[in-house]
Amino acid sequence: MTALLWAGALGTWLFVITFLIDGLTRPGYHPVRHPVSALALGPRGWIQTTNFVVCGLAVTVAAFPLAGALDSGILAVAVGVFGAALVASGVFPMDPMRGYPPGAPDGTPSETSRRHALHDYAGMVVFFGLPVAAVIAAIVVPETGWRWYSGVTAALLFAGFGAFGTAWENDSPRAGLIQRLVIGAGWLWLGLLFVHAAT
Repeated sequence: MTALLWAGALGTWLFVITFLIDGLTRPGYHPVRHPVSALALGPRGWIQTTNFVVCGLAVTVAAFPLAGALDSGILAVAVGVFGAALVASGVFPMDPMRGYPPGAPDGTPSETSRRHALHDYAGMVVFFGLPVAAVIAAIVVPETGWRWYSGVTAALLFAGFGAFGTAWENDSPRAGLIQRLVIGAGWLWLGLLFVHAAT
């Protein structure tokens, strides 16, 4: 069971490392503007698709021993739902838009595909599920330091994902940067939570 928790930690951190490197080296992709999900498009899209699925599966599997390690089934369920939503985000990629892949319309299409709608639904679960898991951890994890860390992380995630949603709706040139900062904070917390549970 400890190995599964470590797999969850590594999955979260490799997710961030992968999209950062891929985004910086992808022709026509602008990390400051474009969301992480856009990396699942184009000739190298399989990298981010795989990244979503592998991270989601690692998190989902690690949620099972998390229940026993931290004595909280509800925390494990929240983390597991978050992981499953990550998998769905990879299975149902977003539509091309906002200039990526190169040649895509620079704005947002008036009509989007069913696949894109399913990606959006999965994204809502991801962006709401992780801060909810942090709130639960702030209540159930016995160590005071971890309660504070989880509570602060939850507040940052709720505010950060809200800021990203607004930036995305307004097609802000910094939407991608905002999303990356929030993902970095959230995935770091989750990885450390798995490590804490494993040790």
